[in-house]
Amino acid sequence: RRRLTFFVNSLFMDMPNAPSIHDMFSWNVLTPYYKESVTLNKAELETRSDALGVSTMLYLQTLFKADWANFLERMGLQDEEKVWSKKYVDETRQWASIRAQTLNRTVSGMMYFEKALRLLANLERLDDDTTNDLMGEKFGYIVSCQVYGQMKKDQDSKAEDIDKLMHRYPHLRIAYIDSVRLNRSGDMAFYSCLVKSDGNGKIQEIYRVRLPGNPVLGEGKPENQNHAMIFTRGEFVQTIDMNQEGYFEEALKMRNALQEFAKRDGPMPTTILGLREHIFTGSVSSLANYMALQETSFVTLGQRVLTKPLCIRLHYGHPDVFDKLFFITRGGISKSSKGINLSEDIFAGYNNAIRGGQVTFKEYIQVGKGRDVGMSQIYQFEAKLSQGAGEQSLSRDVYRLCHRLDFSRLLSYYFGGIGHYFSNVLTVLTVYVVVYLMAILALYDLEKIGDRLITPMGTIQMLLGGLGLLQTIPLFSTLGVERGWWASFRELVQVFVTGGPLHFMFHIQTKANYMTQTILVGGAKYRPTGRGFVTQHTPMDEQYRFFASSHLYLGVEMGAGLIIMGIYSDAGQYFGRTWSLWLASLSFLASPFWFNPLTFEWNVVTADYAKFISWMTG
Repeated sequence: RRRLTFFVNSLFMDMPNAPSIHDMFSWNVLTPYYKESVTLNKAELETRSDALGVSTMLYLQTLFKADWANFLERMGLQDEEKVWSKKYVDETRQWASIRAQTLNRTVSGMMYFEKALRLLANLERLDDDTTNDLMGEKFGYIVSCQVYGQMKKDQDSKAEDIDKLMHRYPHLRIAYIDSVRLNRSGDMAFYSCLVKSDGNGKIQEIYRVRLPGNPVLGEGKPENQNHAMIFTRGEFVQTIDMNQEGYFEEALKMRNALQEFAKRDGPMPTTILGLREHIFTGSVSSLANYMALQETSFVTLGQRVLTKPLCIRLHYGHPDVFDKLFFITRGGISKSSKGINLSEDIFAGYNNAIRGGQVTFKEYIQVGKGRDVGMSQIYQFEAKLSQGAGEQSLSRDVYRLCHRLDFSRLLSYYFGGIGHYFSNVLTVLTVYVVVYLMAILALYDLEKIGDRLITPMGTIQMLLGGLGLLQTIPLFSTLGVERGWWASFRELVQVFVTGGPLHFMFHIQTKANYMTQTILVGGAKYRPTGRGFVTQHTPMDEQYRFFASSHLYLGVEMGAGLIIMGIYSDAGQYFGRTWSLWLASLSFLASPFWFNPLTFEWNVVTADYAKFISWMTG
């Protein structure tokens, strides 16, 4: 229903007219892949790893109840046990995989582009031979599986699953880096290889390009994209991450979207076309829902404003389409130096802005995207972004960009980019200073001017705190327009009731901590977050070790400062003056445990306590 509503609404948006299939622009989709799940196997789906005894399969069946009933009906199964029989096992694995964050889901979604083009060609009355020729010419999908060659040598089941995908989709191509030992002294030759299915159940090598050495010198993901760039044949390249999916009805509009590059708004050519996203993991947990809402406000509202009127939208690793010729002649789409290019996608945006390209952002097509769903996953993701922002602020790209932007766009860039992270650092620093200042004034009896006690404005502070709620109005309006006003109101109330403010305040400190750490001592690195479902409980001692240095120590320090201030203060209105600081302290201390599954289960509490004590006593 949501997809159909969006599709029908999008038809009333300002969209370029579609040319014929013969005359449309050609494009390739490029997805970097390392070692993530391809198709979930029986062991992964059936393993029960936590106190609840919930397997991934049971979790998916519960989450998608109606879909599971439809699947059983479609297969003609009365007995659920038979889904793992030889006849149905592949279908069952496929059903589960396209509901998790797997390569299978991404590939299945992107290959809808080919289906859509075939339908459009059929409507233009083209014969089958012409259609097949045009498919190869107008669309291609390349998955850059960096270690596919190694997987084949190790007989990894993931390589088998990738082969199955190639047999299912004949136009899918896999690029990988192959290494061959040349002599006894261990010298290696490296090759960029491209393979496809030959249509008879075998894998056929199309190209093998000798490289001067090991191409993975810097960050893995951009190097992986760069080596596969030579195999893209279209005029445009769409970068799709491994946690995204496509929809058939949206694929029908792709040839219209590519016409945006033929239009020219202003003096500079359009070189990046941004598309909107729908976060499909929102229903998994309350944390996943917060992430989905956060993305909604950035991916739609934020980018809409950054594009027009601010003219400073960059590339954020979303499903953007690049003008390939513009980029491969101006430094490529991925910079990959170790450390400094940790957030490699935004450097394509910097490159584009410095070299005279223009970014446009259109909302009549959407692409699905998965987000992190567990506390430690989100923490690592925020840490990676903050470290990336710290490295960007030290990079020559930002230095050059800021020297060339006019003042208005410079301010827009600051607040739409690294400024957000500096603001978080300053926010936490201010809270820290305020707590210490209030405690010192109370301790040394300095809460007066001469003989007059200072009059605290506790009520005004509470009023100003309430004004912070006004920031939810843009999100409320967007959700209201898209889902209805009552649904929007319910959504926001649910966020507050389930502890949303604690989550967002907690991550202000995550960002501040990693931003300052990176600028002062470096140490930025890629953090693989793992895209699985989080159903198991994390033991308390593990949580403590994970969050202690970044959040828990600061929370205790602030709490101690506020208690000392409360004991010695004579100025009154204690609650009015300190409620927001107590809230910050509480969010740093309680969030990791509040958002941990099964935290309040008594057996789990006692087991956690025993583990914590045994760890503390060595």
